[in-house]
Amino acid sequence: MEKVAILLALFLGLCVSQLRGSAAQQYWTPANATFYGGSDASGTMNGACGYDNLYNDGYATNSTALSTTLWGDGKSCGACYAITCDTSRTKDCKPGTSITVTATNFCPQDYSKPNDAGGWCNPPRQHFDMSEPAWETIAQYRAGIVPVNYAKTTCRRTGGIRFTITGHDYFDNVLITNVGGSGAVSAVSVKGSATSWTTMSRNWGANWQNGAYLTGQSLSFKVQTDDGKSIQADNVVPAYWKYGDTYESYNNFY
Repeated sequence: MEKVAILLALFLGLCVSQLRGSAAQQYWTPANATFYGGSDASGTMNGACGYDNLYNDGYATNSTALSTTLWGDGKSCGACYAITCDTSRTKDCKPGTSITVTATNFCPQDYSKPNDAGGWCNPPRQHFDMSEPAWETIAQYRAGIVPVNYAKTTCRRTGGIRFTITGHDYFDNVLITNVGGSGAVSAVSVKGSATSWTTMSRNWGANWQNGAYLTGQSLSFKVQTDDGKSIQADNVVPAYWKYGDTYESYNNFY
């Protein structure tokens, strides 16, 4: 009986080991990376997610544009990725380094070039066009392009979720930034102090729109990220709000 128990324990241990190995293999995904935007990353501002100044929006220079395959029509805006250069496939890595970057822009496809010779962001390639400062954390500038491994990871933010309101009466456009946790917003609802909850729709990138008349009301938001988690920011926007202003919630996905 004792031998059977020992054999069973060994078998279970082997199964757990294999599952852990499989999970590790699934966690890191091979891809490639290039860089853009200059040494000060000024060329990365105002990207396809709609973020204006990446410093003001909570992302600084640790940012990246995503290829079509990763972009998901803007659904990946705000998502965070841990990236490490693959030392087994190139000598241009800085060994022992990694960086977490936020998706802030789109790297468009270029079908005039082969996928492996300039069409880096063509489907089905998984590709990161990183800011130059982020790139130089993990790879040599001279390389131009390197193989990497990546994994989606938790976004660590300082402060609350930020809501920037633009548009006009009966068309409120809200840019949502500095989102922690998953970082990628999948659903938004808004409630005025004199109205019920209404669903907002994605306009483009990180911009969400609503056709209700909300002028003169304090506003609350429900924000859901792509991992299914949600936060409610009650009365985050005061009744005296103006178009162009940004308001910050007291909570975030931590």
